[in-house]
Amino acid sequence: MFYRLNLVLHNPEIPSNTGNIIRLCHNTGSSLHLIKPLGFNFQDKNLRRAQLDYINDVNIFIHNSFEHFIQNENPKSVIIVDTFGGKIHTDVKYKKGEYFVFGSEGKGLPESIIENNIVRDSIRIPMSTDSRSINLSNSVSIIAYEYLRQMNFDNLA
Repeated sequence: MFYRLNLVLHNPEIPSNTGNIIRLCHNTGSSLHLIKPLGFNFQDKNLRRAQLDYINDVNIFIHNSFEHFIQNENPKSVIIVDTFGGKIHTDVKYKKGEYFVFGSEGKGLPESIIENNIVRDSIRIPMSTDSRSINLSNSVSIIAYEYLRQMNFDNLA
C-alpha cells in the first residue's frame, strides 16, 4: 500500500480515539506512529471495537520516545498540531511525506517537542474561543483530509 502521510500520536491515552485513527489510516493509506507511553494495550476492547479489522492492513510503528521516533524515521518535515499552534491548518502549504505530530488527549504536547528544531511549523484548527480542544480523532481527520486535499487526493477514489 502507498502511504500518503504519517500521523504521529505522542502518548495517546484513549483507546477508542486511536482505534478510530487506525481506521482513518486504512481508509487514507496513511501510516501511524505511536510514541510511548500508551494509555492502553492492543488487546483493549475499546481499541479493537473502534479499529474493527483494519489494524492488519495499517503500518503502525511504535517508538519508545520522541527522540527514538526522530532517530528511526529521520523525518524531513515535521508539523505539530496544537491548540496554540502558530498558523491555521489551511494556511500552510504541505509537502509530500509530512509527519503530523499530535499530543495526548489530557496533556497535549510537551514543550520539548514544541520547541524542537526538527519542527517546521506549528498549526491549529480554528474553534470557538470558549473551547479547550477538539477530540483527538476528529482533529487527526481534519488535518489528514486537508493534507490529502492539497495533494489532490492522490490515489483515492
